[in-house]
Amino acid sequence: MNNKKLRIIYAGTPDFSVPALQALIDSEHEVVAVYTQPDRPAGRGRKIRFGPVKQLAVDNNIPVEQTVTLKTEEEQQKLRDYQPDLMVVAAYSLILPQAVLDTPSYGCLNIHASLLPRWRGAAPIHRAIQAGDTETGVTIMQMAAGLDTGDILHKITIPITATDGGQSIHDKLSAEGATGLMTVIDQIINDELQPEVQNDELANYAHKLSKAEGEIDWNKSAKEIDCLIRAFDAWPTAYTLYRGKPLKLLASTVVENNSQATAGEVINESKDGIDIATGEGAVRITRLQVPGGKKLNARDFLNAKSLLGETFPN
Repeated sequence: MNNKKLRIIYAGTPDFSVPALQALIDSEHEVVAVYTQPDRPAGRGRKIRFGPVKQLAVDNNIPVEQTVTLKTEEEQQKLRDYQPDLMVVAAYSLILPQAVLDTPSYGCLNIHASLLPRWRGAAPIHRAIQAGDTETGVTIMQMAAGLDTGDILHKITIPITATDGGQSIHDKLSAEGATGLMTVIDQIINDELQPEVQNDELANYAHKLSKAEGEIDWNKSAKEIDCLIRAFDAWPTAYTLYRGKPLKLLASTVVENNSQATAGEVINESKDGIDIATGEGAVRITRLQVPGGKKLNARDFLNAKSLLGETFPN
């Protein structure tokens, strides 16, 4: 086993990127710099807060770079000055020019939250759940100039269960990404990589999420609506209009519907949830949030309010 110590630049910003950075910090390798998005206002007070990756870097006395572009010669030279053996990217949200991809001795790795080439692009976790995929995973890939088109170096597969949402899959893949990254780094050091070229014909583009996508069309099937609710549970959240205001639906399951109810009509309420007719079958809402209210389990919601007989618009 080769014990070579690598100089690594890490690029990432949100919570998803934290476990992999922590794994590098805990390893024998040296994280010589962390690149992350500029600080932005957050919360009701709109105060400037460090992103999760920056906070971890600061806590470990790692130099932090927050450039808005890597396309200038000045920024590219600054990156070269760190003399990296490897650059690791995880949810960084900044395009790396070819000059940057070519700088580290071992190139640049990306931790991608899908089983490439199934979902390329900005929102692979959400699109996998929304599409009804039964499995997903994390891919460690060698970065190339195209969008998530580089060679596959390592994949870890996990199931998408009927109770999984965007947040739960996010958390699982974030942890698996750290594990996969360390496996690939060991393979790099020991010259054991077996790159796999992606089949472009199997690729789908995971479009960036928008709030407008969250509005439910009750004429769709229960399965489609359930997948949408679970995919968007953390953001942007699925919703329907209730007396002119958005009622957020945060968790659901598919149930049978033997009634002749109109799509969008609340047909049953119980401690297990609120059943709503759809174009095919029904969805049972198990967690929801009224405008200005708290997120509540259906049982707690029904202690104060009933929706039975309501018909939500399509």
